[in-house]
Amino acid sequence: MFEGQPKGLWTLALANTGERFGYYTMLAVFALFLGENFGFDAGTASEIYTWFLTAVYFLPLVGGMAADRWGYSKMVVIGIMIMFLGYLLLSVPLGNGTIAIAAMGAALLLVSLGTGLFKGNLQVMVGDLYNAPEFADKRDSGFSLFYMAINVGALFAPTAAIGIMNWAQTSLGYSKADSYHFAFAVACVSVIASILIYFLGRSTYKQVLTVKKDKVSAAEEKVEDMSPAETRERIVCLCLVFAVVIFFWMAFHQNGLTLTWFADEFTARSATGITGMTFNVMNLIWCIFIVYGICGLFSGGSSKGKMVNALLVLIPAAILGYNYVKTSGEVVTVDAPIFQQFNPCFVVALTPISIALFSWLGKKGKEPKAPVKIGLGMLVAASAYVLMMVCSFGLPATDHPNHVYDFNPNLLISTYLILTFAELLLSPIGISFVTKVAPPKYKGMMMGGWFVATALGNKLVSIPGHMWDMPLWIVWATLMGICLLAALFIFSIIKKLNKVA
Repeated sequence: MFEGQPKGLWTLALANTGERFGYYTMLAVFALFLGENFGFDAGTASEIYTWFLTAVYFLPLVGGMAADRWGYSKMVVIGIMIMFLGYLLLSVPLGNGTIAIAAMGAALLLVSLGTGLFKGNLQVMVGDLYNAPEFADKRDSGFSLFYMAINVGALFAPTAAIGIMNWAQTSLGYSKADSYHFAFAVACVSVIASILIYFLGRSTYKQVLTVKKDKVSAAEEKVEDMSPAETRERIVCLCLVFAVVIFFWMAFHQNGLTLTWFADEFTARSATGITGMTFNVMNLIWCIFIVYGICGLFSGGSSKGKMVNALLVLIPAAILGYNYVKTSGEVVTVDAPIFQQFNPCFVVALTPISIALFSWLGKKGKEPKAPVKIGLGMLVAASAYVLMMVCSFGLPATDHPNHVYDFNPNLLISTYLILTFAELLLSPIGISFVTKVAPPKYKGMMMGGWFVATALGNKLVSIPGHMWDMPLWIVWATLMGICLLAALFIFSIIKKLNKVA
């Protein structure tokens, strides 16, 4: 799984890991911060939250067009510095008056602009690593590994946010509202780590930095001469995929809004036994080690390698067994934001399984092309909301932040698991598809187009937020129906998309 990948993949992935850790630490508590600090109702908080997400994912279009002209690496560096200024401003406690609201708006704009210059252009650089013939067949698996690595940052983010907020309240005496700013300050530190990794590892990806025209390979020069008709066909196909992606992100990014509200209002605030253990991030890490060890055992290799993989299974299993006995009967407090750790955990755990499955299918000549995987991802996302819909029949309409019911936390954990299956079929594969299909002259702009689709989807996230005063099953049924319609659309044009895949 890890063999045969270009060295630059790991540097760029770790740089993104640091940035994503800060972003998701901030995002894990942001919707709750809007209510706690400013007293905004659900509708207002939904609008602010989704407009921020829209800007974060729309501005990569601007960043991509700028990078097509001035260089990808230059935009990445400028972007992460602007991001740092945004998080720094957001971490300053200014109260809840007009000045505080204005400062928050300025901070969100800086974070959005910085992300727009950084995120998409970094992924174009990752894609360029696979232009070399020896890496061409590793593109999809490379992006899956890249996606897995950045989710390591997201995995620890909710725990970091809650932990530093609790420390600020209990040890430093800050109010709950002011403690949110400590979580935002974590993002400042993580951005510094990200830029250090990027510069220190520069030698590993120097081949994808801006090159002069006289040094472009013959194969790349041939691609640059792509006919206008082929260029137009590829752009049209990408735009059709972007149309589907809009509705996936609308459904998926409910994790920071309606699914977090569901955790706050309808999910038990305590857990015991195995369920309680899942809310300790270290227990999740041990589970990930077990998965990797099992995958390693089935992948063959030397006797020494098998021994290492066996230890990766046995030692974490023993630690988990000890923790279970030690904490038997212990009641674990469940905070609403902590559920957001499950999605990145599942991404990290399931990526080797996904790569192994598609590698096995590829050897048999049966691996589905990227557009088919994207369509399947939409169907899987729909099934997640079928589960939520069925379990929500009979529940009353509510208005955040009342706590009215105590569902077993396993319901939300299962929903996040299903949504993660959908994400792995759609997101890293879709990004890989864009870097492969995009006309070379418009790589940055087309990657920006992927994020514009994500931005539009994130703006639509607010629709279920405005429906929160309706019976809950209607909210989930709406999301289910949207995912099904998007899947039907992509399968209706699958031959056209497969032609360029």
